[in-house]
Amino acid sequence: MKLILYSKPGCHLCEGLQEKLETILQTQDLASLDFEVRDITTREDWFAAYQYEVPVLCVAKDDSLQTIPRPSPRTSVSQLEKTLRKYI
Repeated sequence: MKLILYSKPGCHLCEGLQEKLETILQTQDLASLDFEVRDITTREDWFAAYQYEVPVLCVAKDDSLQTIPRPSPRTSVSQLEKTLRKYI
């Protein structure tokens, strides 16, 4: 299972979410989860899909991609972890 964050350079919302996710993924039971940050400016298809939506968080499992509803920038690490656990 892989967690994918679609992001773009200079996006403070993206950076904040990435920091929280990296903190969460340090917990022992989630450390095995793959985490990938995808810069939408590197591919036209990603840019077209997400240019007005970043940050976009998805879970890739069983050859499918499920989008996780975007959390508020004010969401705490523990609240984000609870939300994440619902989707993994």
